[in-house]
Amino acid sequence: MLFNLLAPLAGESGVFNLFRYLTFRSGGAVMTALVISFILGPRTIRWLKKKQREGQPIRTDGPESHIITKQGTPTMGGVLILFALALSTLLWADLRNGYVWVVLFVTVGFGLVGFFDDFLKLTRRSSRGLPSRTKFLAQLLVGLLASIAIAYLTRSDIATSLAFPFAKNLLLELTVWGFVPFSVFVMTAWSNAVNLTDGLDGLAIVPAMFAAGCFAFIAYVVGNTVFSEYLQLHYVAGSGELAVFCAAMVGAGLGFLWFNAPPAMVFMGDTGSLSVGGALGAMSVVTKHEIVLVIIGGLFVLETVSVIVQVASFKMTGKRVFRMAPLHHHFEKKGWAEPTIVIRFWIIAAILALAGLATLKLR
Repeated sequence: MLFNLLAPLAGESGVFNLFRYLTFRSGGAVMTALVISFILGPRTIRWLKKKQREGQPIRTDGPESHIITKQGTPTMGGVLILFALALSTLLWADLRNGYVWVVLFVTVGFGLVGFFDDFLKLTRRSSRGLPSRTKFLAQLLVGLLASIAIAYLTRSDIATSLAFPFAKNLLLELTVWGFVPFSVFVMTAWSNAVNLTDGLDGLAIVPAMFAAGCFAFIAYVVGNTVFSEYLQLHYVAGSGELAVFCAAMVGAGLGFLWFNAPPAMVFMGDTGSLSVGGALGAMSVVTKHEIVLVIIGGLFVLETVSVIVQVASFKMTGKRVFRMAPLHHHFEKKGWAEPTIVIRFWIIAAILALAGLATLKLR
């Protein structure tokens, strides 16, 4: 909004010219989301505690320590992330950019699915929320509408293509009939991957911030003709504006982490995890870096694979590969302290994020 209001006045004052720069507006988005989180965080937590009283229902089959240490902690803290992210994006982004609205739609849409899931868990006092089929169909619907919009907005010869890292000229043409289902899968898969990872205090939000920071850079260079040509990346006109969105996600994530750091004062719940994961998936689809996200967000992939392996092994052999899935619970069962698991997983996430960024130059 500030861009649309003040950038046209750049000729009258050099101050207004700042709003034409993505870097300045991205910095503004980070700080705005952070300040909003700090101001509204305590009030949001008090309100959630008042409404929830007993806090999030804890899985009875989970690590024993959780039943004692996490009892009474309110959930649905994702509403704080969503509000700070959305408001900051609307304030600093170019609202004429279609990609901004599509990614916001995915974020809020998946967030609403998570909100209803959390709400049912609380009202029923059970760890089971929305029926799996209902939840999955709602995610598919949001992803489908967003995928069609992205295909329409990307007016170039790579609109429905899949790009590969390490190969500058390799493109797989999916056509609209292949691109839309693939994009829906990407958004839904990442939404659920972050959801599976969100099991310890601060575990999911920091890797998500790493990924968002990486994609702020990716969006910036992919949306710039000079930088994309220099790095031999596929240019996507208008995608650079999503750097502001990613920056806002980093700011909102930092603000939320202040209250989610061990011991957590609030959990993000499905409201936060589904929306953050969906946003990352949508970002990768717009910028044509779906495969690079698998590297950057490799921690989420590992957590998801651990669940798939555990379920498949138990069904086929009756034996479990891990003491408990997702992977972070396996290490809890082995006796690792929660902060140790979280910090070590953060280190892994940081290494994978750097590896993902390195693919931009290795072409």
